[in-house]
Amino acid sequence: MIRGIGVDAVDIERFRTSLGRTPSMRGRLFTEQELADVAEQVDQVRSLAARFAAREAVMKAMGLGLGAFGFHEVWVSRSTSGAPLLHVTGRAAELAVDRGITSWHLSLTHTDLVAIAYVVAE
Repeated sequence: MIRGIGVDAVDIERFRTSLGRTPSMRGRLFTEQELADVAEQVDQVRSLAARFAAREAVMKAMGLGLGAFGFHEVWVSRSTSGAPLLHVTGRAAELAVDRGITSWHLSLTHTDLVAIAYVVAE
């Protein structure tokens, strides 16, 4: 049963400017695994923007606002097939359990201008 749906869009150039202005933001927003996963990409910002959108989409799927849990408690990896995998841990996982959420579905996409994440909580 679907418990929630969340979608978020991130303006890539605005996100790029924020990361450039505050380099420590990468470590505050993303796990070491996520940063390693995008390290070989020519333009890491598009993938990072999509991963940031995933965090916001999870909050929306749970009916929560920014700050409900830490940014490292929701993160994205890739399966062997390349599909994105959503990891929900810590306080975010506790909040999900409280809402009856036992599984997640994630879709990510981006263009040169915008990154979008779509999350379904079951």
